[in-house]
Amino acid sequence: MAYQTCSLFVLSVIMICFGRFGNSLILAQLQNDIDQLKADFNSSHSDVADGGPIFTDKLINWTERNEKRIILSQIVSMYLQMLENTDKSKAHIRHISEELYTLKNSLPDGLKKMKDLMDLSKLQMNDLKIQRKAVNELFSVLQKLVETSTSLKRKRSQFQRKCKC
Repeated sequence: MAYQTCSLFVLSVIMICFGRFGNSLILAQLQNDIDQLKADFNSSHSDVADGGPIFTDKLINWTERNEKRIILSQIVSMYLQMLENTDKSKAHIRHISEELYTLKNSLPDGLKKMKDLMDLSKLQMNDLKIQRKAVNELFSVLQKLVETSTSLKRKRSQFQRKCKC
């Protein structure tokens, strides 16, 4: 039941990041729909505040646009999963789901990237075979890191030359 905390804020951030808000009319309608969803879930119950927010505090560490797309795509999937078990005959649930599906369809690689991160976290780095593979890939990984670092430095340097700060 704690999924409902800060739902409008998170949905707003998601939609803004993916350019879905052309006007405030969509946001106003979603506000009404989310208010109805909150009532459906009784999200004013006292236990909702226990343990703090579940999504909004995660967004703080994801600062770059592409990073945010990764975490937000995962959050969208979690909302869709939550809504799968609700009464879809209600118009507000259908509308929220449609908006979320539209967003999800605009991020095909976000879920893949999240899966890659999860797969990396599951690697057993004390396994000798994994260690051997990792050592074989070390130079390639360092090359990518240097390329990325050099590219970022070049972009910063170009920006500083353009900027008359």
